[in-house]
Amino acid sequence: MNARHSHAHAHGHDHAHGRAPTPRGERKLLAAFALTVAMLAGEAAGGWWSGSLALLADAGHMLVDAAALLLAFLGARFARRPADARRSFGYARLEVLAGFVNALVQLALVAWIVFEAAMRLRQPQPILSGVMLTVALLGLLVNALVLRSLHGHDADDVNAAGARLHVFGDLLGSVAAIAAALLVRYAGWPWADPLLSLLVSLLILRSAWSLLRRSAHILLEGVPEGVEPQALAAALHAADPGVADIHHLHVWQIASGSRMATLHARVCEGADAHNALLTIKRVLRERYGIAHATVQIEAQECVDRDHACHESGRRH
Repeated sequence: MNARHSHAHAHGHDHAHGRAPTPRGERKLLAAFALTVAMLAGEAAGGWWSGSLALLADAGHMLVDAAALLLAFLGARFARRPADARRSFGYARLEVLAGFVNALVQLALVAWIVFEAAMRLRQPQPILSGVMLTVALLGLLVNALVLRSLHGHDADDVNAAGARLHVFGDLLGSVAAIAAALLVRYAGWPWADPLLSLLVSLLILRSAWSLLRRSAHILLEGVPEGVEPQALAAALHAADPGVADIHHLHVWQIASGSRMATLHARVCEGADAHNALLTIKRVLRERYGIAHATVQIEAQECVDRDHACHESGRRH
């Protein structure tokens, strides 16, 4: 088949809308949620009893984490719902929304810890270091178990990344509480409690900001990491001598690991348009991990040339 007889729009059906979260992963999130709820109750009671900001901050952190884990679980559950007439890509993007909300809440929590730590540094309060140390050690054990249970999730899953971020923050909070309890007990430094809480919040801030940027980039349909549109267009252009140029190229990500692309490909006169389409699909899938691509094959000049769209890979 040559270009003169090709369809104006060619869209293969060898694509997927992205990875569906697994029931096993959902069970891990639910178990992590249950453990976190149990531990936050213990830390809140221990922090109130001992007067430790580090424990209270960690308990508040774990309260937010419990909500984050529940949100991650619900996001994973709803993301497995099939596409329908109103949502043709399904509900996979819910996992990105969950990660975005988790990051925002984490930033708000950091702001509260910083404020409270500043107040405690100005006016140190008495602390029962023995109670604080016992509760913090138990919290460290529980957080380590929860973090280990979430370790098997895909690194590209921003929903699971949000959950891991919260649990990792809890783990750091427990370590800080242990260190603060030891310093208060054996060095007589009551200011160690708010100071270490402040340091942990700054560590959490970096991870929270990174997650916020990642999830916001996906929500704004930015180009996936590791993909350069000009290089991609050049690769498609070079893959088949029948491709004259690639233009109106758009690459984005619906959810974690679910890359999409749309593009126009003008073929040379007499070229095999179907073979060019198959080559473009193969390069997108094998080299760039783009399983869902809508490719418009053109035999003449593009009718959308006046539109402000990206054009690259053109043969001179």
